Parts: sequence; C-alpha cells; structure tokens
Amino acid sequence: MSGHGAPTETPVDCSDLSVAVVAASWHEQVMGGLVAGAERALAAYAVTDAKVVRVPGSFELPVAAQALARDHDAVVALGVVIRGGTPHFDYVCSAATDGLNRVSLDAGVPVGFGLLTCDTEQQALDRAGLTGSAEDKGYEATAAALATARTLRDLR
Repeated sequence: MSGHGAPTETPVDCSDLSVAVVAASWHEQVMGGLVAGAERALAAYAVTDAKVVRVPGSFELPVAAQALARDHDAVVALGVVIRGGTPHFDYVCSAATDGLNRVSLDAGVPVGFGLLTCDTEQQALDRAGLTGSAEDKGYEATAAALATARTLRDLR
C-alpha cells in the first residue's frame, strides 16, 4: 500500500491559521470518508473554524482552490477519480493535479493534495479513512497542508 514509509507527524497548534477545504461531490461514500478525515485532522491541529466548500467534481477543484487561496493560509483539495474505459480518467487526473499545483505555487499557499486517482472503487475505499480502510488520505492531505502552512508562517 502507498502509505508505507509515511512520516510520523505530531499535530501542532494551527488555531491561528485560516483553512479551507474544497471537496468534490462524485462518489459519495469515498468523499464522506475523505471529508471526515479532513475534519479529524483539523480538530487534531486545533483548527476550529475551517470553511468547507463542495464542487461538482475533481475537475472543478483547482478553480475553487484558487478562489479560496486568496483568503486562507491553507487549502485542502479532496476528490476521487476512478479509472473507466475511456481516456477521461487521464485527462481529469492530469488537469486537476496540474491545476492544484499551479494554485499552490501562484498563490504561495499550500494546497493539501487529497485527490485519489484509483483504478477501482475498492482502492478508493481503502484510502478514504472509512472503517476498515487501510489509509486516511483526507487526514493526511489536511495534515500536510497545515504543517506546510505553519512552516511558511514561521519562515515569514
């Protein structure tokens, strides 16, 4: 599983940071797990007032993240794309990934990358932070964005 070798991260106080979460709507069960994982990380890092915004799909994550990055110290992007029988998967994954990276670099704001790009629905469920899931990518993406925002704040 891809989580092997992940760093041990101790939550730090991020109560002074402004945080937004943008989450896609496709694949309700997986997205419910990812959002719940983000909420667990926000609580662990003492963030009590995060803005949560929903968009239709993963393709729409970058434009919403861009708008949120204007007024927040960190943005977390959550979505899932499951491979089908057409190249649509490749286009959406590439566009969303490139777009989120561009938002982060252009805005100078960390964007937690919680976009699952899976071959099967079971792979997505295994990463969604649900009961029985092997990984909690919503938590991990949020923790990464918060730790990076804290580092950037300390550097400034």
